[in-house]
Amino acid sequence: MNENEVQPPLDDDAGLYVISVAAELSGLHPQTLRQYDRLGLVSPNRTEGRNRRYSLRDIASLRMVQRLVGEGINHAGVKRIIELETAVANMAIEVAQLRIEVDALMTDNPPKSLKEKKKPEVIIYEEKKR
Repeated sequence: MNENEVQPPLDDDAGLYVISVAAELSGLHPQTLRQYDRLGLVSPNRTEGRNRRYSLRDIASLRMVQRLVGEGINHAGVKRIIELETAVANMAIEVAQLRIEVDALMTDNPPKSLKEKKKPEVIIYEEKKR
C-alpha cells in the first residue's frame, strides 16, 4: 500500500491475534483464555484449523472479565453480567431505531394535539408619565 492510499478502518470484531498475543495484551495466562472460552465468557473467532483468533473486542472483554473476577464475582456471575449488558446494548439500539421511525412518522403525520398553536398576542401598555 503506498502512502496515498487510505487504509480501511480496523474492524473491532476481526480475529487478528493468536492466543499468546491476546494473553499478553490482556495480562492473562493463555490457559485462562482457554478456560474463559470453554465457559463461554469470551468466544474468539476460529481459523479453519480451529485455532483461536482474538479480536480487539475480545481483548476488551477479557480485561472486563478479569476486572469482575478481581472484584470477587464468580464465573457464573460474570457470564450473567455479560448477557445482561449485551441485552441492554441491543435494547438501546432498538430504542434508537424506533425513535428514528417515530420521528419520521410524526414529521409526516403530526397529531392535531401536537400542532403548533398560535401564540396569543402580548400587548404591553406603557404607563403614562404625569
